[in-house]
Amino acid sequence: MSNGDIFVGEVIGTAILILFGAGVCAAVTLRYSKARASGWVVIAFGWGFGVLAGAYTAAPLSGGQLNPAVTIGIAVDTGKWDKVWVYLLGETVGAMLGAVLAYLVYFAQFQANVRKESTTEGTADEPVPTLGIFSTIPEIRNPIANLVTEIIATMALVLPVLAFGLTKGLGESGTTVLIVSLLVVGIGLSLGGPTGYAINPARDLGPRIVHTFLPIPNKGTSDWGYAWIPVVGPLIGGALAGLVYNVAF
Repeated sequence: MSNGDIFVGEVIGTAILILFGAGVCAAVTLRYSKARASGWVVIAFGWGFGVLAGAYTAAPLSGGQLNPAVTIGIAVDTGKWDKVWVYLLGETVGAMLGAVLAYLVYFAQFQANVRKESTTEGTADEPVPTLGIFSTIPEIRNPIANLVTEIIATMALVLPVLAFGLTKGLGESGTTVLIVSLLVVGIGLSLGGPTGYAINPARDLGPRIVHTFLPIPNKGTSDWGYAWIPVVGPLIGGALAGLVYNVAF
């Protein structure tokens, strides 16, 4: 695969992933959305379907990694680092693009984010915080615990992804991406409660950058003090998964 194919594939695939993922979070979070308050199970499946759509789309061009933690895990396992920077760049750009697209889909809902009581616009309710639509927020802010959660959850993603490569029938039948998508749903349901399961540095960082600059009324903080955890944690988890896989398999 050429660098150009890898970059384009990862941009398109990651953009689709984030469009679905941020889109389902917007659907569940924002007022005047028909899916409002439909819950965590809907969010977990929305992200899983995002992986399904994005990875299948990107696979012919780049293999559909869509996640720096997966990219690092593969590199640690194989020792092949020459294309890593292309994957990381494509994944980050794609995540930012996907966040912008999700914003455009829900533009009217974002603009209707309710105003403060002292104004005459909107309703008298408090505005809906919007960062959780784009990036992760821990339920309990404990940096060590949050970091450990992201490391373990990412290992739970990357180790099976690497192991799926040993199952020849999965690759030949094209069902690997489907299985990985269900794995992402499972991680969300089982391990996503503490931090919102970034398990993907680009998935958190790219949309957080976009959230910082988008003209969303009453959008609230972008919480850059926490932003290092969903980047560093998954990178450590991906690297550890690559090491474990290399030694054990």
